[in-house]
Amino acid sequence: MSAHVPEDPRAPIREGVDPLVLFEEWYGLADKNEPNDPSAVAVATVDTAGHPDVRMVLLKAYDARGFVFYTNTESKKGQDLAAHAEAALCFHWKSLRRQVRVRGPVTPVSPDEADAYFATRPKDSQIGAWASRQSRPMAGRFELEREVARFAVKHGFGNVPRPAFWSGYRVAPREIEFWKHKPFRLHERLLFTRSADESPWTSERLFP
Repeated sequence: MSAHVPEDPRAPIREGVDPLVLFEEWYGLADKNEPNDPSAVAVATVDTAGHPDVRMVLLKAYDARGFVFYTNTESKKGQDLAAHAEAALCFHWKSLRRQVRVRGPVTPVSPDEADAYFATRPKDSQIGAWASRQSRPMAGRFELEREVARFAVKHGFGNVPRPAFWSGYRVAPREIEFWKHKPFRLHERLLFTRSADESPWTSERLFP
């Protein structure tokens, strides 16, 4: 992606630009100004019964192919995505009074990508990935601590391999909406849409 370009916060949201480049500019501002977890993003999915669910994760990568986060693939979100491979994302940077919403199809990252990212995690987090049966019932905190201790002994020396049930997902954007706070609730909204990965983006402004 291109280098970060400083932006006048009073200026309108720019049209005629690749929205992924615009996202990079906004994300750069958030990285400099948001006091905690600028990469935090809400991920919404739908289960087999059509019931929606949403939770916070951390964005770990983004490029022209989409937005990547990692998780236990046997978790609730992993099950939802296996059944219905579509998701919506929402970034909200309160310090900037800005929001970005994304919708699109979801695909797993490659095993090589997942291995490479897993290798960068702190060892305690790697062991935690093995120990946590995410989203499943737990008898008590001791059960989790016991599993952490078990895998700490098992993987105490050398590199910790990535669990087969832990990987990443990439959301390929079909819609990206940029929202910017304005006085009197007359906020600014700019929606970019495209029909497929290689299709050109179109944009339109929306009533707040």
